[in-house]
Amino acid sequence: MSDMWGQDPPAVHKTFAFNGGFYTQPTVRRILSLSGYPIHMGLPSANDRVAVWGNAPTAKRGHWMAQKRGVPLVYVEDAFIRSLFPARGVSCPPKGLVIDTKCNHFDASRPSDLETLLMTDPLDHSGDLQRARDAMARMRMSKISKYSAHGDDMPSTKGGYVLVVDQTRDDAAVRASKGDDALFSEMLYYARENHPHQRIILKTHPETRAGQRAGYYTERHCTTDKISLYSGTASPWDLMENAIAVYTVSSTLGFEAIIAGHKPHVFGTPFYAGWGLTEDYFPVQRRQRRLTSAQLFLGAMIKYPKWYDRYRDQLCDLETVLDQAEAELRAYRDDHLGWNAHHIRLWKRQHFKRFFGAYAPVRFSHHRAHLPDMIWATKAEPASSKTRVEDGFIRSRGLGATLTPPLSLITDRSGIYFDPARPSDLERLIAHGPDLRIDQIRRAEQIIKRLKSDNVSKYNLSGHLPDLPKGHRILVPGQVEDDASVLLGCADIKDNLSLLRQVRADHPDAVIIYKPHPDVEAGLRKGHIPSEQAGQYADVIARHANITALLAQVDAVHTLTSLTGFEALIRGLAVTTYGLPFYAGWGLTTDRLTAPDRRKTSIDLATLVHRALIDYPRYFDPLTKTAAPIEVILDRLAQDQIPSAGPFNRGLSKLQGLFASVHPFWR
Repeated sequence: MSDMWGQDPPAVHKTFAFNGGFYTQPTVRRILSLSGYPIHMGLPSANDRVAVWGNAPTAKRGHWMAQKRGVPLVYVEDAFIRSLFPARGVSCPPKGLVIDTKCNHFDASRPSDLETLLMTDPLDHSGDLQRARDAMARMRMSKISKYSAHGDDMPSTKGGYVLVVDQTRDDAAVRASKGDDALFSEMLYYARENHPHQRIILKTHPETRAGQRAGYYTERHCTTDKISLYSGTASPWDLMENAIAVYTVSSTLGFEAIIAGHKPHVFGTPFYAGWGLTEDYFPVQRRQRRLTSAQLFLGAMIKYPKWYDRYRDQLCDLETVLDQAEAELRAYRDDHLGWNAHHIRLWKRQHFKRFFGAYAPVRFSHHRAHLPDMIWATKAEPASSKTRVEDGFIRSRGLGATLTPPLSLITDRSGIYFDPARPSDLERLIAHGPDLRIDQIRRAEQIIKRLKSDNVSKYNLSGHLPDLPKGHRILVPGQVEDDASVLLGCADIKDNLSLLRQVRADHPDAVIIYKPHPDVEAGLRKGHIPSEQAGQYADVIARHANITALLAQVDAVHTLTSLTGFEALIRGLAVTTYGLPFYAGWGLTTDRLTAPDRRKTSIDLATLVHRALIDYPRYFDPLTKTAAPIEVILDRLAQDQIPSAGPFNRGLSKLQGLFASVHPFWR
């Protein structure tokens, strides 16, 4: 039976390990098991394997046992995108492993599986090479690297600089390249000789910055005012963008420098040296093939590693890992300083602590000036500088008014999507964001396909579908009449009855279906129209109807500002707006109000979906309790893996929120 990529499942090799890391790291064991190398305790037999981690000191035990028992070794290391933080001192499971049956990929004394792949695989399939180019561009744009938790403390970029990369002392990859103090000093010497008039920045390793392992460069190497030691947190992509040259012994940053468009000067023998993409000071003579950067990336990042999807507990492709890394990195960038949250209702506070508090505390105090401020969007003053928070467009299975926690939330530093009076982050993304890459278009199209096939809406409520008369069917979704999107986004028509009256006047022969808003039907919000009044203008009142089932049966949607209009666009329906929702003014809708001049860009549906459902919101997986990409949330909804909030849970949620807001122990 083939797997998701059309490949046969891996052969299973009973594998033994003799260092503790394989037993204390469940994610490592799981990836190995899924890759055909389940870890066992005991002594290997003839057809078994022994796993060793890189060239760590404990690997000697595995080497000895494999030799004694006459069984092959399996060399295991982290893949080239690992985690937000280095593993040392922080519990960060890897996103993938490289499993090599010949030797460690960083050991050039003999060919590894990776080197053999780069030497012998054609690496010429146009689709694969496009995947590689797309993923390279994505890593650059999203600033994903081996360790992706970066800050903004860039060194001065005036005049450019030469970037010289330090590594941790006695690291296995350094030792394999015969690296020592003398080699790092020689590298610095050549950097100075080759660039006599340029600044030189010595970039320390993240573990050195954290005080966990020493590096090779210290302040004593800063012998002139042109040489400086940089221990900041800036992204390698930002550092390389402003560098005129990159020097390294064997760091993964050298590989990332190739992705960034550099031809790095390499003083060791890492896997990426010798293919015509580096300036090699100690060439590996057997590596005579010339590769493009896309071919190198295809081999090293797409074909060689075993990537792991922790949300679905299965091996996956690189693109899935990038989806998840982007979601994780977005959460870190937003939340790593902590938040001071204002006007958050008691029942939401415990959820807010989970959603926004993975890296620093979320406080609910008005006197925490050192923390960034967030505020529930409808409570913010127009001129407020606080980050506004609101429910996302795929919210939950259940109503917010019934205290169902959201699966997605929006944070907006400029405004908020439902207020057309001022620009929002979403509006700026749509109007001024870069054109979508091919892979982004494909991803948006896949999201559109899934939203339709899985019948996904904002609240994902079930309900019966009434009999609908034949004819040109127009759906008029009711709204909460005191909702901020109605109050801020509408002009002369701003209530449900007036909208119904206007649609009937404009379309006297149409079949008009009115669907009350679920919050209004539940008696929780304003906007009820008595049946006799609604019946004067609507042919059908679709009470408690499933919205996605309705959309499949109608020809058009007329709305004030309802998200149903956006959901109708996704399903290819004609949409007329009487207010100014976020999706109006971009050439996709018929608009009765004139959109602001800011919205003069014409876009396609894929762009709108990518901006509104991928770029703008954040998603939270209710099972792993972590940030997640939209695809994971769609899976949870499709598989009915959304925990329900019963009466007891709602009461408990309020109680937890009360404790979270008033007592330091709960913060």
